[in-house]
Amino acid sequence: MLGAIAYGREQASLAALAAARPEVCWDRILFCAKESVYKAWFPLTRRWLGFEDASVTIHPVNRTFTARLLVDGPVVNGAVLTGFNGHWLVSDGLIAAAIVVTANGNGLGTANSPARGFRAA
Repeated sequence: MLGAIAYGREQASLAALAAARPEVCWDRILFCAKESVYKAWFPLTRRWLGFEDASVTIHPVNRTFTARLLVDGPVVNGAVLTGFNGHWLVSDGLIAAAIVVTANGNGLGTANSPARGFRAA
């Protein structure tokens, strides 16, 4: 299944994360993150987005991720959408990943404001 959701750099990143912290299911976190990308993308575009259409980088220290779109995104708030910022959590055997997109575009990466991981509060 991993070959269907992770591509190139993502597979290498997952291998490095697994070597450093083998007790964490990094592949499942990636899957959840990519699903949250689709769930944020679709209401903005009304278009399909495949697993291969976004590259996700997991940031383990602050439990965030960034998603860079590999397809043309729509114009949102006057700027081209290029990605998303999100958070993930593993607790009691469950994984949650979420992207919050506010009315003013917070949570989005655009050509004017690239997707970056959130800072830990």
